[in-house]
Amino acid sequence: MMGKAILILAFICLLSLINAQCPSGSLNFTIDFNQSPSDFEHVWERCVGSGHALLALRADYREQLSRAHFECGFEYVRFHGIMDDDMSTYLPQQNSSYSFFNADSIFDFLLSIGMKPLVELSFMPKLLASCNNTIFHYEGGICPPKVYSEWADLVTAFVQHMVDRYGIMEVSQWYFEVWNEPNCGFFTGNQTDYYKLYAYTAGAVKSVSTNLRVGGPVTCQSQWIPDFIAYVQKNNLPLDFISTHEYPTDITPTKRNTLFTVFNKTRSQVPVDIPLFYSEYNSGLDPNLHDTTYASAFVMNTVLAVNDIVDLYSYWTFSDIFEEGGFISTPFHEEFGMINIHNIAKPAYRAFQLLHMTGDYIYSTPSNDMYPTVQAIPTLNDDNNKKIINVILFNHNVYGGPILEQQVCLNLIGLPTFGQNATITRIDEENANAPNEWVKMGSPQYLNSAQVTKLQAASELQWENLPYKTNSNGDVQFLVNVPPEG
Repeated sequence: MMGKAILILAFICLLSLINAQCPSGSLNFTIDFNQSPSDFEHVWERCVGSGHALLALRADYREQLSRAHFECGFEYVRFHGIMDDDMSTYLPQQNSSYSFFNADSIFDFLLSIGMKPLVELSFMPKLLASCNNTIFHYEGGICPPKVYSEWADLVTAFVQHMVDRYGIMEVSQWYFEVWNEPNCGFFTGNQTDYYKLYAYTAGAVKSVSTNLRVGGPVTCQSQWIPDFIAYVQKNNLPLDFISTHEYPTDITPTKRNTLFTVFNKTRSQVPVDIPLFYSEYNSGLDPNLHDTTYASAFVMNTVLAVNDIVDLYSYWTFSDIFEEGGFISTPFHEEFGMINIHNIAKPAYRAFQLLHMTGDYIYSTPSNDMYPTVQAIPTLNDDNNKKIINVILFNHNVYGGPILEQQVCLNLIGLPTFGQNATITRIDEENANAPNEWVKMGSPQYLNSAQVTKLQAASELQWENLPYKTNSNGDVQFLVNVPPEG
């Protein structure tokens, strides 16, 4: 397991005691609370990914999604396959060609917990498909339709049903994506075929109501964006948002701020009045380090780097209840989820939980050039009755990149006088790290109830008091060691 720490310092109140200097060799972070903070919108919370639609009928999936919504603040959820045959959406042999009962069950549940869907309109029912090609264990159809108008009829009926059931005021707050990664093995057609599919699908959505929101091209690796926009504009097609995907390992060699560079480039390609969504990202596809604290530090680094660039970015995925390659029983196997199949939180989940605690205002910190791997996210919660300052420190580099444990001397100046407590929690090798505890158990494939309880306890954030020094001005200093790869 890789060593690392993420630390959140929650200052409920502070005192003035003595004058203090930073030790030689420490990294000096000074945060001046006399400055005006910037708004810190929780854009990372707007959506989270999951597997495919059928899984959302499972009780354990629903339990975990409810937990992620309430503890991490996720607002929308995205999944593949709402039109898949295993959802029984298209049944022409029946009296009615369509069956939306399963979809209703899923959307009823989402709304009941205060979430909404980002609806990926995929995949192709076999009886509509122009070929027999499928993808994944659950056999999602990846062919263009034999008759595009019949696919459009299905989409129209589906969307109309949702409007009839939930009302236009509700469904107009959803998003409809046309397909998934048509350029990366999820579509047997070419780029022109996808554009045709988009035209028919977007037209079907808008035929129900022009207030509904539809977008694409949902490509991997941020591809097709300028061509797609030109096609839409030339053909006067509806487009309410651009959606695409990027993983830091899509570009080699992997760099620490790959997503920052790519997101900025894509933002420059998209008109300013069109929202930009990255509806899939995570710490990478190869190597897979999703169970480790590498993923939690990556989350912090990504939020600090890209939060002001895009309008939505969706971590893939919230749960290991996932079966692209079949349902795997091993408790920790580097699956994409931030919660495992036993509802045990991984370090990445705890990172999102800490981020959810941050405030709506952020203060500036030293540039990344000064400290290439260590950064801070200092925020303020101000609800008029109580002020809480949260400072997240993380130490992160790309996998295998140079990184050392660092002692951070954190100086906070210009603080208001609002108390006398400072607490700290950590995510590292020994803290909030159930996968590491599982390895110590001998990596059992099947867990008994006692082992589940022990691992759940090992996954929890533990808070403790943090000593500090102050001077006569009320400035406060903390010394914190941040291990590598965190």
